[in-house]
Amino acid sequence: MKRLLTTCVIVLAVSLTVAAQKGKPEKFSPERFQADLEQFITKEACLSAREAAKFFPVYKEMQAKQRAIFDRQRQLGKVKPADEKGCEEAIRQRDEYDLELKRIQQSYHDKFLSVLSASKLYDVLKAEDRFHRQMLRGWNRGKNHGQPQKKNDK
Repeated sequence: MKRLLTTCVIVLAVSLTVAAQKGKPEKFSPERFQADLEQFITKEACLSAREAAKFFPVYKEMQAKQRAIFDRQRQLGKVKPADEKGCEEAIRQRDEYDLELKRIQQSYHDKFLSVLSASKLYDVLKAEDRFHRQMLRGWNRGKNHGQPQKKNDK
């Protein structure tokens, strides 16, 4: 659940963040974010070029499915329902979206295991979490222009 919450926060931050680079404000680039994420995961999990080439297309497929659900969650949260019944329905729908995200994640973990060893996948998942935490930390401090911190920059 913690991972899901972190992922939700990341998607929200990604959609709202403007990063500053080289003293000039630039809009957030989803392509750059994705490239940085892939580079970080590849390095941290010690993926070979062959492993990365097999893994990332499946990973992007999972992200696209998750993003669709995040979009529905965001729409659901835009307007508070007018009555108790509407609020209850919104809560139940939110719970269903959370469960759907977990089902997607679980099914893709199975797919990932068909292209990576369990120990490599474990390293990938840890690297992904670390990347997102470092990005949030950098955004919160206004540092790094959205770049993940190096291990010794804690």
